[in-house]
Amino acid sequence: MTNTVVLNAGKLDFDHKLDYSPLNQLTVLTKYEASNDQEIIERVQNQDIVITKELAVGRELILQFPPSVKLICEAGTGYNNIDIAAAREKNITVCNVPGYSTEAVAQLAIACMLNLSSSLSLQQTMIKQRDLSNFTKHLQVPHFEIQNKTLGLIGAGAISYQAAVVARALGMNILVYSRTPKAWNQLNAKFVTLEELLANSDFVSIHCPLTPQTKHLMNKERFQLMKPSAYIINTSRGPIINETDLIAALQNKQLAGAALDVQDPEPPALDNPLFAMDNVLLTPHIGWKTLESRQRLIGLLAGNINAYIKGIPTNIVS
Repeated sequence: MTNTVVLNAGKLDFDHKLDYSPLNQLTVLTKYEASNDQEIIERVQNQDIVITKELAVGRELILQFPPSVKLICEAGTGYNNIDIAAAREKNITVCNVPGYSTEAVAQLAIACMLNLSSSLSLQQTMIKQRDLSNFTKHLQVPHFEIQNKTLGLIGAGAISYQAAVVARALGMNILVYSRTPKAWNQLNAKFVTLEELLANSDFVSIHCPLTPQTKHLMNKERFQLMKPSAYIINTSRGPIINETDLIAALQNKQLAGAALDVQDPEPPALDNPLFAMDNVLLTPHIGWKTLESRQRLIGLLAGNINAYIKGIPTNIVS
């Protein structure tokens, strides 16, 4: 039987509610809550498979992995935390788990839009500060319908598609930017250039992976293309947005607001100006953290490992 180690199970099973039986049936499973660099090298000894969750596993670490390690499973969709080139040098296969949190992340993006359009969080903040002017005077905050507004989606993967399905049900128009346009005819979505999307969208929602090409995709120049009334939402990866440029755009009222489930870095510095902005929603990368998504992830990890053991590896990214 193969040996498998989970290097940072605390990232996945922070509430200790996950059922690991799908993995235990396939492999001898060892779990650690967290691992530093030295502990990683110690804990991968005599292991065949290594499971990580958004844990930085760089070149220097991978080159010290023993010959026994044949597979690294990133327990998530993004795998920019793993040095793929180093893994290839060591003949270690790397796989990911796409699709486990599609619904949850898409729902969060839609929830952010609905929240921003009605200033729900801002209204609750005002109440907690004993500012009751929304009750005693006319409405003091932005409040508008999203029907007939335009949602611009950057990326055309499964999460983006699911967000488009919900947005269309809410009566929104859909623009999509992707390097590989797809057939979304049933949604009446229009594939356009990034510049056209930014200029015409009321909400811009990011759903592309972080790559050298997408790092700081959203920067000063691109924020200047957006409407001053527009909002940006990021549930993908923090570095896709140049955060310094975003803060400046918000401070200069070039944008109406932002909702960020991901930041750069994570967690943000406690003195980050975004924490103090009334028109910004911040969440600590919760998109994938529903219990349903995490349990689904365990099952899909088991599927990846089972396929690898059978000699038909799947979801390979290396």
